[in-house]
Amino acid sequence: MKQLFFILSLLIYPFGMKAQQIPAYSADDVVHRTSRKDSLYIINFWATWCAPCVAELPEFNALRRHYANMPVKILMVSLDFKDDYPFKLARFLERKKIFPEVVWLSDTDPNVFIPKIDNSWQGSIPATVIVHPGKQFKQFIEGSITEKQIIKIADRVLE
Repeated sequence: MKQLFFILSLLIYPFGMKAQQIPAYSADDVVHRTSRKDSLYIINFWATWCAPCVAELPEFNALRRHYANMPVKILMVSLDFKDDYPFKLARFLERKKIFPEVVWLSDTDPNVFIPKIDNSWQGSIPATVIVHPGKQFKQFIEGSITEKQIIKIADRVLE
């Protein structure tokens, strides 16, 4: 009887899980989504298979809390493989307790999507773009970054 209950719970559990909804975006969608002139955007490009990316994810949770009542939007753009979207990615976010908004980049050709994000991007991740369209500000950072580094940049822009 215990075995039957266990098997039934395994069958039912995935349907009852409440995972984060992760939309698929193209690079054009990301650029359009972050174009409102009244907000500062912190956009991080990352993947679940990238150790430095995963290590810096808590920094973006902290930034979300820090800027909770300010015109700052945080967007986490996953570059995970198509086979991992959406289920593995959603489970990863739930397990790691990642709270900023996450989208999955559906573009597969880096020669096409990288220049749409930033011409200086060499293609490595993590990578972060801080942009405020209304103040005509954009800064691209390739490599790991900390909450303190982002706050220093963002607060200067928000003054």
